Amino acid sequence: MDRRHVLAAAAACTSVSAIPMVAQAAIPASKLADTFPPIDSSRAYVDWMIQQRAESADPLAERYRRFQALVNNKDLWEARNMRAFLMTPREEFVLPRNLPRAYEHAFLDIGYGVTISGPHLVGRMTSIIDVKMGEKVLEVGTGSGYQSAYLANLTDKVWTVEIIKPLAQRTRSIYDKLIARGYGEYQAIQSKNADGYYGWAEAGPFDKIIVTCGIDHIPPPLLQQLKVGGTMVIPVGPPGAQRVLRVTKEQSASGAVTVSRSDIYGGRVVPFVPFTKLDGDTIKGTHNR
Repeated sequence: MDRRHVLAAAAACTSVSAIPMVAQAAIPASKLADTFPPIDSSRAYVDWMIQQRAESADPLAERYRRFQALVNNKDLWEARNMRAFLMTPREEFVLPRNLPRAYEHAFLDIGYGVTISGPHLVGRMTSIIDVKMGEKVLEVGTGSGYQSAYLANLTDKVWTVEIIKPLAQRTRSIYDKLIARGYGEYQAIQSKNADGYYGWAEAGPFDKIIVTCGIDHIPPPLLQQLKVGGTMVIPVGPPGAQRVLRVTKEQSASGAVTVSRSDIYGGRVVPFVPFTKLDGDTIKGTHNR
């Protein structure tokens, strides 16, 4: 995609005019959240991010190229979600051996038998739930930490649950190190090691819920913790053959609560790691019925 197409995609977003594009003077960290990086060229974006975030040029150039692909593929279509992708350093959340592949359109191994989802999938699932600043969001399946880092660029209220204890600890340490380096938005992320099937009841209800592991039904506790008017995105189906559903919870004038579902990929199968369960302190089997 050339410069005209990238700018046209951003200009088509209804909220882009509310986000100033700044490409020159250094911006105080407290104001960085109110800015949109320049997207008229790779060089302008890379230079701006080096100046504002002291990130490395090569991953930034790869991020920009993947951003162009996501916009072109309609995985990103709204300005705030575009910004969230551009501001989140995916390379910080992959294993060192996968650094050259951080922005590939692929699932990547992160150890413990699980993966980090590809950027197109993360972009579309996040765009679908349309997170607004101040909304409460629950992620089930912290994994690498990339998804919640992405969400923290959209709202200041993020909760995330990871069932694999050493992975939860590793990811929390990544957040804390990045916070110390100046990524203050990650202070919004509350994380814990638990069985995500049961959500995070004491923190709910949530405006949005995003589930990053596959299951053959929608967990009732997650539906209960989703606010009326809220949206969940979740991969549902048999092992290795899930369809990614957008689930909305609405209340009619009579007070009846209804749940509707739609497939965000029009029926395409997308395989996910299984939604495992805890038996005491041990992971045993899955939550599939």
